[in-house]
Amino acid sequence: MNIQWFPGHMSKTRRLLGENLKLVDVVIELLDARIPASSKNPEIDTIVNNKPRLIVLNKSDLADPRVSAQWSEWYKERGIPVIFADSIKGKGLNILKNSLKAAMRERFERDREKGRKFRTIKTMVVGIPNVGKSTFINKIAGKAVAMTGDKPGVTRGKQWIRLNPEIDMLDTPGILWPKFDDQETALNLAFTGAIKDDIMDVTEIAAALAERLSALYPQQFLNRFKLENTSDMTGHQLVEAAGKRRGCILPGGIIDMQRISMIILDEFRGGKIGNVSLERPMKGEAKNDGAGKGNEPEGKETGGEA
Repeated sequence: MNIQWFPGHMSKTRRLLGENLKLVDVVIELLDARIPASSKNPEIDTIVNNKPRLIVLNKSDLADPRVSAQWSEWYKERGIPVIFADSIKGKGLNILKNSLKAAMRERFERDREKGRKFRTIKTMVVGIPNVGKSTFINKIAGKAVAMTGDKPGVTRGKQWIRLNPEIDMLDTPGILWPKFDDQETALNLAFTGAIKDDIMDVTEIAAALAERLSALYPQQFLNRFKLENTSDMTGHQLVEAAGKRRGCILPGGIIDMQRISMIILDEFRGGKIGNVSLERPMKGEAKNDGAGKGNEPEGKETGGEA
């Protein structure tokens, strides 16, 4: 498979981010805790440049806590502050508010010395599609102020939101980058729903995901679909076996591959297969401040249940 998806509005979003950067004090970069490397848009570093930034690993409730602990240590070793968040339950959001204030402390002190009155912190939220930006903003605001959806591309324009008397936040559309040179990254984005299912062969994506889960979290996958030992099965065979167990059968006894493929993808994305992390921290030094793309992942072959 050669997965690519960069609709026209994303070029507009890239320009929008650059144009509005001068209006904000701190940038909040949301990553997916299940795929911290793949969910980091490499163009964000260039766009944000030297603007103060906070990295938030969202959807941490869906990730493997043991792997998340490894990522936490990985970031710590590199001196990169990171917050693990669950936007549905609100985990990590109080830490975020305090971190925003800490990032602005020196600016506020300079303002007070010059006799300037207190002003709100202006922040911008950036990230790939379907990383949970709108849910994240709504939880902080305590009300539905941003449109949410389980498909990428729900947010199409910028929106300023008053979170509280201290913080104004600019919600921006999700943005990918024009070309995925690494198809493993593209697959990870497809698995988590950052790329529209409509443009892909969902059976191929589900087969690749089933194969990955069978290698990394075999018992969780077996338990969810009530399968026996699947160690020698290909991804397509895994999807077929799951379809048979779930009763996804067309006339003539043919497995409805489209239906069971969507079930596998939906149940993974919704956390019904369990806490799953598809990426481990990288060996060696990172190539940028949040991804480490281009280095060899630790534990990639050993899986998450070891």
